[in-house]
Amino acid sequence: MNKQENYQLLLEQAKSLLTGEHDLIANMSNISALLFSGLPNVSYAGFYRYQNGELILGPFQGPVACMHINLGKGVCGTAAATRQTQIVPDVHQFAGHIACDAATNSEIVVPIIKNNELIAVLDLDSNDFATFDEVDAEYLAKITMLVIA
Repeated sequence: MNKQENYQLLLEQAKSLLTGEHDLIANMSNISALLFSGLPNVSYAGFYRYQNGELILGPFQGPVACMHINLGKGVCGTAAATRQTQIVPDVHQFAGHIACDAATNSEIVVPIIKNNELIAVLDLDSNDFATFDEVDAEYLAKITMLVIA
């Protein structure tokens, strides 16, 4: 199965999991588990919720994570501040990268916006370099919209 086919399957599974469920934490919990178990080479899959002007750790799968991230700091804070998906093939080359897990080498962060307000970001890490691309960005954006539907 290629990457796009795998994401199509994950998208359908996400729809099934989240249909009729509107609790944000429950949805984030199930999606982080789905992505962590369903995507190859992912070492961390989790959410940071935007509250009180900062990102606060939400549901995740993987090693322990940073609990508070300021806007504009690291890949997550940059995605939140710019409201644009960040694809980082080599986190060691990203100015200001926050190394929550020293084994991480690549990362993608997708901002989650509803009614023009930042709700959270979805953060995926990999121990491999250049794991994430535009296909990941496209499907992760679709999946995150289900979380807040």
